[in-house]
Amino acid sequence: MANAQDHPIKKVMIICAKANLEDVYAALVMANGAVMEGIEAKMFFTFFGLDAITKKQMKRLHTATVGNPGLRMPGGLPFPTILGMLPGVEVGVSAMMKSQMEKIDIPPVDEFLELITAGGGEIYACKLAVEMFGLKKEDFCEHVKDIITIGQFYELAAGEGTQIIFV
Repeated sequence: MANAQDHPIKKVMIICAKANLEDVYAALVMANGAVMEGIEAKMFFTFFGLDAITKKQMKRLHTATVGNPGLRMPGGLPFPTILGMLPGVEVGVSAMMKSQMEKIDIPPVDEFLELITAGGGEIYACKLAVEMFGLKKEDFCEHVKDIITIGQFYELAAGEGTQIIFV
C-alpha cells in the first residue's frame, strides 16, 4: 500500500460554488492551509461562490438557516428549519457565526484572500458564471488574478500530485 511520501500532494485546485459562510470559509481555510504547507493552491469561484470575491458581496455572506441539517442552536440542539424562514433569523445566525469566528481570530474574507495570495495562492473567477451574472473584472476584489474558462482551469490543474476539491 502506497503512503503519502510516495505520492505527495503538490497542488490543490479548490472550487467554491456557494456563497454561504461555511462553504466559503471551508475553501479559504483549505487554500490557506495548503499555502502554509508549501502546496500550490489555486481557487476557482463559480456561480454563487462569486459573491466571496465580488467587492459588493464579500462582506455580506450569510449562514444558510434553511435546509442546513448541521446547524445547531446554542446548547447543541438541532436548529428547526422552519425558524430559518422567519425574518431576521438568518441575519442573527450569521452575526453569531461571524462573532464566533472573530473570537478565534479567523480573518474576514478579504483578509483571508490577501493571506492566500501573499503566500503564492491564486484566485480565479469562472468566465461562464461571470457572463451569466453580467459581472466585469472591476466588480471583483484585487486578489482575483483572472477570469477563466473551465478548460483553462483544467489546464492549470495539470500535473502529477494535483487534487481537485469541490466545496
